[in-house]
Order: sequence, then C-alpha cells, then structure tokens
Amino acid sequence: MTRRPIPGSPFNKPTPAPEPVKEFSVHDLVTHDRHGLGRVTGTGPDNVLVNFGTVQYRINAPYAKLTKL
Repeated sequence: MTRRPIPGSPFNKPTPAPEPVKEFSVHDLVTHDRHGLGRVTGTGPDNVLVNFGTVQYRINAPYAKLTKL
C-alpha cells in the first residue's frame, strides 16, 4: 500500500532540472579549479581539450570545474 503525498508538505520536492551542458569553442579562454588558466584547443561531443601552458588535459562533460572567461 502506498501513501498519497500531502499537498504542501516540505517533503514533496520537485526534481531539479539538469543543468545545461556548457559549450566551448576553440580558442576560448577558460579557468579550471585545479589546473588554472588555459585555452581550449579542441572540442568533442562530450569533452574538450584544454592547453594549460605546459600540459594539455581532456576534460569530460559536465565540466563542473571549468569556467569560460
């Protein structure tokens, strides 16, 4: 037996909508929480390739720590 939800109950929280996936293009200037300042050198369907000076990293979606400047 299932219980009916009570209208106005604080426990009836709607599910949050997923955040839109950020879009990056080549030559965008970005910053990463761990790696610092970098420039996008390549994009893919679910990842971006970022040059952080001496190293390049492939960062996968949803790009939680990557911010476009």
